[in-house]
Amino acid sequence: MFDISAQYLTNLLLNGLLIGIIYGLMALGLTLIFSVLGIVSFAHGEFYMIGGYVVYFVMLQYTNLNPYFAVLLAGLVTVILGFIAERLLLQPMARGEIERPSEYAILVTFGLAFFLQFLMVAIVDPFPKKAQRFFDLPVLDWGLIVSKASTLTIWGIPLSGSRLIAGATALVLIGATIYFMARTWLGRGLQAVSQDRQAAAVVGINPLNMNTLAFGLGTMLAGMSGAVLVAVFAWVPWVGAPAASKSFVIIVLGGMGSMPGAILGGLIIGIVESFGAGLMFPTDPGRALAYKDAIGLFIFALVLLIKPTGLFGREL
Repeated sequence: MFDISAQYLTNLLLNGLLIGIIYGLMALGLTLIFSVLGIVSFAHGEFYMIGGYVVYFVMLQYTNLNPYFAVLLAGLVTVILGFIAERLLLQPMARGEIERPSEYAILVTFGLAFFLQFLMVAIVDPFPKKAQRFFDLPVLDWGLIVSKASTLTIWGIPLSGSRLIAGATALVLIGATIYFMARTWLGRGLQAVSQDRQAAAVVGINPLNMNTLAFGLGTMLAGMSGAVLVAVFAWVPWVGAPAASKSFVIIVLGGMGSMPGAILGGLIIGIVESFGAGLMFPTDPGRALAYKDAIGLFIFALVLLIKPTGLFGREL
């Protein structure tokens, strides 16, 4: 019988926190889009997928390049794609040219998701790819803390170096997003539009430009989430679908349009998935992995039943 020790539980907690931070980063982008544009983008996962591919091919072509330049490039590519997609596909809805905007937003973002996914299949092929780890960890042995090139062991608990780097990068990006929203004029403009579009327009803020900015920043956060995870998971053109479904669960859990809710929801989902899968099937990691998505969907249904507005959501 498998012995569930305190060390094993701590390992589950730390791994859940690491992946939860990245979930929170991706959900933050979807929350930003929803709070300003009032829509849920069903193409969000495809920008996550594109960000990962950008890093993979840049690192493959330029082996001596600092990986963070590739991550920044992934953010640049996805923000530009987001700007273009919003201007071409969603701007007519914001200008009042679409008769049924809610249905239009669902259909057009679904269509964009399929287009991007199959475009990437045609460009890169459907076979799994995985980037090399960004950096080697320093080799050290301090007794309770042992570090090798690919693994950090703390009190006997092994942690993947690639996951640690991805989690730390996501944490920095979350902090940068919070600073941008709270301390810059553009960030405050986005907040103003999300609260009252007409009042924001009266004081000189262009809601249409804020829509473009919000959609671009949201896709950029999704792309950079994928960029830091391409060295952790195998990458295929449909990798964005499960990532997007987790983002939907997270923003419902945290509260639609709530940035703190997106971050906290990501941490909760990451920890619950880690504990759920690890405790249900401690001796069969493959089977545990297959049940992770089911755990997230169970939480989604539970939140809708108990508190449909989420942790930080408001009644509409």
